[in-house]
Amino acid sequence: MIDKTLKQLAQALAAKEISSVELSTLFLDRIERLNPDINAFVTVDREQTLSMAAAADARIAAGTAGPLTGIPIAQKDIFCAEGWRTTCGSKMLADFVAPYNATVIEKMHRDAGLVLLGKTNMDEFAMGSSNETSFFGPVKNPWDRTRVPGGSSGGSAAAVAARLAPAATGTDTGGSIRQPAALCNLTGLKPTYGVVSRYGMIAYASSLDQGGPMGATAEDCALLLNTMAGFDVRDSTSLERPAEDYTRNLEQPLAGLRIGLPKEFFAAGCDAGVMATVQEAINEYRRLGATIVDVSLPNSHLSVPAYYVIAPAEASSNLSRFDGVRYGYRAPDYGNLDDMYMKTRAQGFGEEVKRRILIGTYVLSHGYYDAYYLQAQRIRRLIANDFVEAFKSCDVILGPTSPTTAFKLGEKSADPVQMYLSDIYTIAVNLAGLPGMALPCGFAGDLPVGLQLIGNYFDEARLLNVAHRYQQATDWHLRSPRGIE
Repeated sequence: MIDKTLKQLAQALAAKEISSVELSTLFLDRIERLNPDINAFVTVDREQTLSMAAAADARIAAGTAGPLTGIPIAQKDIFCAEGWRTTCGSKMLADFVAPYNATVIEKMHRDAGLVLLGKTNMDEFAMGSSNETSFFGPVKNPWDRTRVPGGSSGGSAAAVAARLAPAATGTDTGGSIRQPAALCNLTGLKPTYGVVSRYGMIAYASSLDQGGPMGATAEDCALLLNTMAGFDVRDSTSLERPAEDYTRNLEQPLAGLRIGLPKEFFAAGCDAGVMATVQEAINEYRRLGATIVDVSLPNSHLSVPAYYVIAPAEASSNLSRFDGVRYGYRAPDYGNLDDMYMKTRAQGFGEEVKRRILIGTYVLSHGYYDAYYLQAQRIRRLIANDFVEAFKSCDVILGPTSPTTAFKLGEKSADPVQMYLSDIYTIAVNLAGLPGMALPCGFAGDLPVGLQLIGNYFDEARLLNVAHRYQQATDWHLRSPRGIE
């Protein structure tokens, strides 16, 4: 059962080959056995999980089940889940129990009947590319436990790669679904900005954050997106659009598909082994009937500097609510209110979060706003316009997800800029608000390589089709790490 896709698990549950309680117990037992080493989960509550599984079994027996009812999944610990500890990987929220559900939690668990296995580890407040900034310690990559799983959704990626959960959610502000999916041999989708509600998703950078699914296959991601997507009146950035079935185009042939290769993604800076693997994936798409065209994203080299002005600026504003007054950590000793604020924030936040708050506060300060923040927003528009122009000559854009395979734990911790460059191929997608996904396309050495596909606005169904047809022709996504039996 641990190697089955969501569709296969749904069929097994419907055929009464296994119950949701039995399936959930199987994964809970694996978490108990393997998680102490991998550190993918922060919170597991066997009693709550099995209670949800029993309710799912009752829905299946009554004939009121949905397509995914009874399937256990993991949730990134950035989504508030009522009665569950919701930490965002921070000391600031280490003991916070959410009093309400995020919309994603409501849709997936209350409405669709999925079972919550637990909350997964993550970079603190989603700030990181390696899952090393978590207050609860680093997550290890199941493919090589001396290496990072990627971040910030590293716990979700490691959990699915190690078969501790059949699928999981992540969030993506600058690559935080796609990069860990690539480093852990998974399929991960960041939808168009506004497709998935951000209500109850603890904010990092509000104009960039977007929740999305992570699983073994594109079909799994399509099924999960069906449960996650939709308008939400409680989120002012949620888009009111007709509901769609993201599985509808999965089997469509790729003949006539135009795949754009941005010359900027294929220049120097990418590991040779990664690039060779991506080139072989391009050849596979040619065999599937796609046409390859050259495109350009001339301002993409500005995406990292623009992002590291805009995202910290928004973080500086969003994280001002963590002040020790209403909820979360409060410094035990202080002299007055100002002293309490300063000590609480100094003790409650980790180094990377403090770094980004300081940067963000600086670029928003009087005299620097125009020079930095406003300029970064202008660059953001140029980057978005590059994509608009590129999509005039192609249907999807293809390239590497990450410039390297998974790097060693601690390798980039002392050099923040090197860490930030891990997301050089993913950040532009968030700045433009486009959908993007990563999928397995081979190995460099013994480590997974992820292919990135970028689509036009609201073109998730096409992206999933392009990924699905590739996965029907290859078996990279079926490979699993050794030593996780």
